[in-house]
Amino acid sequence: MGKTDFSGRLIREKIKWKGCEAIRQTNGIVELISLAGGGHLASFRFVCRDGQPSPNVLWEAPWTIGDPDRAWSVDMSLQYGPPATGKFLSGFTGHALCIDYFGDPTPEKAAAGLGLHGEAATSRWRVLDAPEQRDGQCRWVVHLPISRLTFERKIHLLEGQSVAYVEETVCNERDTVHRCDWVQHVTFGQPFLSEGDCTLIASAQSGITSPLGYEGKSLLPNNRHFAWPFVRHEANESAIDLRLPFTIKGRGFLAGMKLEPGREIEFLLAVNWQLRLGVGYCFRRRDFPWMAVWEENCARQDAPWNGNTQARGMEFGTTPLPLAAEDALPGKQFSTTPRGCCVSARGKRTARYLMFLFTVPTEIHSIDNVVPAGDALCIYDTSEMASFSVPAEGCEVFLA
Repeated sequence: MGKTDFSGRLIREKIKWKGCEAIRQTNGIVELISLAGGGHLASFRFVCRDGQPSPNVLWEAPWTIGDPDRAWSVDMSLQYGPPATGKFLSGFTGHALCIDYFGDPTPEKAAAGLGLHGEAATSRWRVLDAPEQRDGQCRWVVHLPISRLTFERKIHLLEGQSVAYVEETVCNERDTVHRCDWVQHVTFGQPFLSEGDCTLIASAQSGITSPLGYEGKSLLPNNRHFAWPFVRHEANESAIDLRLPFTIKGRGFLAGMKLEPGREIEFLLAVNWQLRLGVGYCFRRRDFPWMAVWEENCARQDAPWNGNTQARGMEFGTTPLPLAAEDALPGKQFSTTPRGCCVSARGKRTARYLMFLFTVPTEIHSIDNVVPAGDALCIYDTSEMASFSVPAEGCEVFLA
C-alpha cells in the first residue's frame, strides 16, 4: 500500500494492491486505487475519518485476484471457473468497466477468445503520464485489438474534496459506425455494505426482473415488471424491497431498471446508517439511462464464489440487463428508451460521472435525492425538507 497522507497534498503514486499493479490517487481527504489489470477501480475510501482509517466502500473479491491478462491454465480454471467467465472473475473487484458488450460474448467474439463483459476488463491498462506526480489527475488508456476500440479514462481529484471527477472516451478504429454497450459495473460489499444497516438508493422509475432467473436460486420471480423499489410475488403477495441488501441468504437476483426519464442527471447511493457513511455516483442520463441490479448472497456454490460471497451490483449503463442476444431482452413494451450507443466511423464518444464519499449528519434519517448545483452536490431526505451538501467544485458544469 501507499503511504498514509494527511496533508491535503495531491499525490499519485504506483503501488501494489493485494499483489496487483495499481495507481493510488489521494488528496489527503479520499483515496482512490485503480488497477492496471482490467482497469478496475478497486478501492475508494476516506483517508481518515473520526481519527481512524475508513473502510473501502467498494466490493473486494473474497478470492485471490491477479492480473487478468496472464496465461490461462488448468489450475486457474479450478480456482476461477472456465475461462469464458474465469478470466473476468480472476481480476474482478470493485467497479469494473464493461465496454463493447455487457454479459456473455456473441459466438463470433467468443471464438476470438473474448469472455464475460468484454475485452477491457481482461486487458492491461497503462498510465499515459508519469506514474509519480504531484497533481490530482491520472489518465489511463487501454487498446482493444479484437473489439477495435481504444478506451481512455481520466480521473481527477481536487484539494479538500471527497469527489472524483471521471471522464471516459471510447474511440472507434473502424471505418464503419460501431454499435456497442457501455456499462459501469459498480459493486458494493462487506464490510461497508451489510444486511440491516444499509440502504441503496437510485433515481430509478421502473424495472423488469431477468427472464432467465438466477440459476434456480432467484429471490425474484422471472420476467416480472415492477415499480422501483418493490418487486411483488403474486403467490404470497409479499414484496421484496430492492433498496435493502442481502435479505435472504442462499439467493441472488438480476433485474434491469429504467432510470427517471425526467432527469438530466441520474444518481445512485449506498449508505451505511450504522457508520453514517455513504458513497454516491452522479452521471448524465444521455450517457447512461439504464441500471442493472445484481445481487449474489451466498447462492453460487461453484468456484470462485464457493457459497460464501455477498456482492451487490448497481450497474449503470446503456442497457438494462447483461443478456447477449437482443431477442432475449425484455420486450419493447418495457420502455422506448434506446439501448446501446453508437460510435461513428473513426470517431469517439465521451461520458462523464462523479464518484463521491460523504458523512451522513446525525439529523438525517433518510435520503431520496441528489442534485448537482453549482459547486456542491445537494443531498435531500424523503421529505425534500432536510438536506446537506458535499463540496464539488464545478460539478454542475462538469455534468452539463
